[in-house]
Parts: sequence; C-alpha cells; structure tokens
Amino acid sequence: MENPAALALASWAAPLPLAIAYSGGADSTALLHAAAGLWPGQVEALHVHHGLQAAADDFEAHCLSTCKALDVPLRVGRVDARHAPGESPEDAARRARYVTLAALARAHGLGDVALAQHADDQVETMLIALGRGAGLDGLAGMPRRMQRHGVNFHRPLLEVQAVGLREWITGSGTAHIEDPSNADLRYTRNRIRLQLLPALATTLPQFRETFARSARNAARASRLLAEIAAADLATAGAPPALAALRTLPRERLANVLRHWLRREHDAVPSEAQLEQLLDQIEACSTRGHRIRLKVADGYVQREGEFLRWYNARPPSQPAALR
Repeated sequence: MENPAALALASWAAPLPLAIAYSGGADSTALLHAAAGLWPGQVEALHVHHGLQAAADDFEAHCLSTCKALDVPLRVGRVDARHAPGESPEDAARRARYVTLAALARAHGLGDVALAQHADDQVETMLIALGRGAGLDGLAGMPRRMQRHGVNFHRPLLEVQAVGLREWITGSGTAHIEDPSNADLRYTRNRIRLQLLPALATTLPQFRETFARSARNAARASRLLAEIAAADLATAGAPPALAALRTLPRERLANVLRHWLRREHDAVPSEAQLEQLLDQIEACSTRGHRIRLKVADGYVQREGEFLRWYNARPPSQPAALR
C-alpha cells in the first residue's frame, strides 16, 4: 500500500525547503516519511515539547531517532503550554504550538511549515465551530494555507482520510507514537473523534466529502466578506476612526470590526461582546462618550476619535529553541 500522504504531496507544488511539524504521532509520521522521500535534503522536522506529560521526553527521543534514520534535521522547541484559569487547555496548547513552530522555522531560515491535519481533523474543527455558534469563518474550517507569526503554514492532507494514513502506518510497520492524551474524553475534540465521528459514518457515510464541500462554500462567502471589510477598513483607517465607522450599516460595521480585530490583533470577539461594541459605537455621538469594553483577551477603548485594542494577556513564548 502506498502512503496516502505521498499521493497528496505528489500533486502539491510545495515551497522548498520545507519544514514538517512533527509530533511523532501517526499522521505527522506519515507526512514526514512522504516529504523526506519526495524531497531528500530539502526537508526539516520541527518538534514542540509541550512539557504537559511525563512522556514528553520520550516523544522527543523517538522523533530524534526517526529523523536520524530518515536523514532529516530535527529542530526542537520547548514551551510551557499550561493554560491559565478559565482558559481552554486545548486552545492554550494550540496557541503555544503555533508560536513555537513559527519561532523554530524562523530561527532556521524556513518560511514554510507543513501540518499533518487531514479530512477527519477538518470535520472535527467544523463540528467544534458549530458547537460554539461560529459564523462563516468557523464553518469554513481550516484553510489549506495561512500565515501566522511571520511563517506560512500549509495543510496538504486536508483531502486525506485518517483511516488511510493509519492503515499505511500499520501495514508498513512504521514506528510512531500513540499519545495517551488522544484518548482523554475530557477534551472536546477527542469526544468528537471517538464518539461522534463513528456515529456520523454509520448515518452519513459520505460526511467527510459533504463537510468538505460545505467548508469550501463557507470559505468563498467568508472571502467575499473579508474583501468588503478590507475596503471598509481602508476607508476607516487603522486604528479605525469612529466617524467613518458610524457611517456603516450595523451588519457591515460588525463585519469590519471583526476583520480589524482578527487581522490586526488576532482577537475574536464573542457575539455578546460584538453587540455591545456595536451599541456603543452607534451611541457615540459626542466627544465625551467613553468606550472601554472587554473583547477577547483584551479591551477595545476610545482614544479621541479612534478605537484601539489593548491586549491583557502576553502571547505564548517558546521557552527554548534548538
């Protein structure tokens, strides 16, 4: 059986040299083996040591052994990914992982990182977004390419099913890590993977394909809204001027505020926070009208004739890179 990751990569115009985000798990192992086979000497592996479980040192040792066998350089970043009170452990670990991967890539002159997220991960992401009452951005799922922290992240396996990757791993006897935290039902994503996806497969056998189509449709609509928001933000300025914002209809104002907060500050307001901000801007007809509202992990406040956002939480930083 051929590695499904190799089939996906064969049709991808990969930017080389390329870094592979490598946890040691089955999915990233399949991706690393495929990339190392297709582009020898042009691939490096990036491993994030989260420090969240006792086995993390063993995971790193396994990754080092595999990379040595594949003649692929391994770069390791250590980070404290513990979550703050009231913060989702999954969200905290994800933020720390992206910060560390980007820092590792930049430190070694790499501008592109490939992630092993696949079709099942895409479905899980969309279901989580649905559960949170997300808008089009959330329902669009994970993009094939995104830029974060000065690095391009790619997802070349979004059309590949998890079962195909696991069958290749098992059939080829390729060594990999089974992370025990992936079976922990305290985490939403694990409950979806272990309990909900099997039920979907029984009820809607083509759910991966139909969810992917829905994600593409949502992404198209989301891109259109982003273009409108970018034009409105160009008119309003950055930071945006209140006078320009107040000329927009409420839904268009909501669109540009979401765009400004996400693009400029990586902040995503809740529906309640956004509604509060819209009400305050619409009521802001005098110089003395004060605005200071909690939004995401910071605050939006009025300064003169402009809106500004201030972060209340410092970004995750990798503890060590090598």
